[in-house]
Amino acid sequence: MTDLVNKRILVTGGTSGIGRATLTALAAAGARVVTCGRHGDTLDAAVEAAGGDVTGIALDVATGEGVDALFAAVDDRLGGIDMLVACAALGADPIFEMDDPDWRYVLDVNLAAYLACAKRAIARMEAAGGGHLLFVGSISTEIKAVGESVYAATKAGIQAFAETLRKEIADRNIKVSVIQPGSVDTEMQQCSPAEKRAAIDAGEMLDPAEIAEAILFVLTRSAKCDIVNLRIEPLLQKTS
Repeated sequence: MTDLVNKRILVTGGTSGIGRATLTALAAAGARVVTCGRHGDTLDAAVEAAGGDVTGIALDVATGEGVDALFAAVDDRLGGIDMLVACAALGADPIFEMDDPDWRYVLDVNLAAYLACAKRAIARMEAAGGGHLLFVGSISTEIKAVGESVYAATKAGIQAFAETLRKEIADRNIKVSVIQPGSVDTEMQQCSPAEKRAAIDAGEMLDPAEIAEAILFVLTRSAKCDIVNLRIEPLLQKTS
């Protein structure tokens, strides 16, 4: 199995939900981590809670300048990158309820930033002899629930990108994986903390730590094993 001790890992969207839980799990496994978020206060809180060797950089991955600054920090703090865990994402309303700048921003965060980070990570991984790209997608790609037209489009884009990219770079010793979570306790869920906890207890929603554990499972497989797609749902996931 792959040991994560001292692995150089970039986690996008580490301020809340799945990203924050992943920071904690990676820090406990001994990885060296850089993460990012738009808001310095929540970023600092996530880094402090994670413990271990975790560095937070306040920036916006929706912009080219933000991604450039992020990888400058990766080079400076880590000296390279072994693994990318891309999970920064925003929820969205149906396309007809959103102004053009708003839905375009969701596309930039949820999809374009994944591509931009992957491109920069691939260049560094190839020079170092290999690596692993892991993208957090969603089962919205499959279930196509009402109200998720914009969000589902971004996650479907990630799925198609990842599965195609995997074929393009497998000979460079770079693995590509996608995690497809169902309903998870994140800021995207428009309900109170008490309602989220009740949903978790009822098997209708997952705790983010469940997804973080799955991410560690994928990252720690042997060098010759690539988990291409892993779908994770609560027991009573709504599918429509």
